[in-house]
Amino acid sequence: MNILLFGATGRVGNHIIKLAAESSHLYTLFVRSPEKLASPLPPNMRLFQGNAVEKRDVHKALQGQDGVISCLSTDKNNVLSAFTPILCEGMAEQGIKRVITVGTAGILQSRSEPGTFRFLSKESKRKTTIAAQDHLSVYNTFRKTNLDWTIICPTYLPEGEITGLARYEKDMLPIDGSRVTTGDTAAFTYHEFFNQAFVRTRVGLAE
Repeated sequence: MNILLFGATGRVGNHIIKLAAESSHLYTLFVRSPEKLASPLPPNMRLFQGNAVEKRDVHKALQGQDGVISCLSTDKNNVLSAFTPILCEGMAEQGIKRVITVGTAGILQSRSEPGTFRFLSKESKRKTTIAAQDHLSVYNTFRKTNLDWTIICPTYLPEGEITGLARYEKDMLPIDGSRVTTGDTAAFTYHEFFNQAFVRTRVGLAE
């Protein structure tokens, strides 16, 4: 397969590169700042320099791809709200169906307040909802498409290697989940891209 990876220079993306380097698939790393990538790249990877909110760049990078993995982070400029419609449009034009993204536990459903997103409930410890709103835009955009999408929603995300201790649950955060490493998040995201056990849904992730 040819797979396009967004957010390769981020904390989760770096771990996905390590996992992907051992596979037989071919990866295109979409980055704005190539100098942030380790050099040399693994032989099954190539670089595409571009801006994720520029339609021309994203659509060009999608050409010849079979699927998309995105670890693109939010920022105060609503980058995900701008990026996701561009991505979905380009995937539809190219006939690409499979996409998996890393979101946040805030957009999962609340256990204590059914029908409410966690970031809007008493379960949330957030001081601001800006990031969660940006991630929510991804979910709302995907729901309107025919894509085979999955959103992985980790809770507090400290840097760390793969532990194998991660627990998961459809649409909700596992009970008493308080953290999950970047390595475990990357591993679950990477394998779920291929396994497709949770298509067109969110998955809560925690230790």
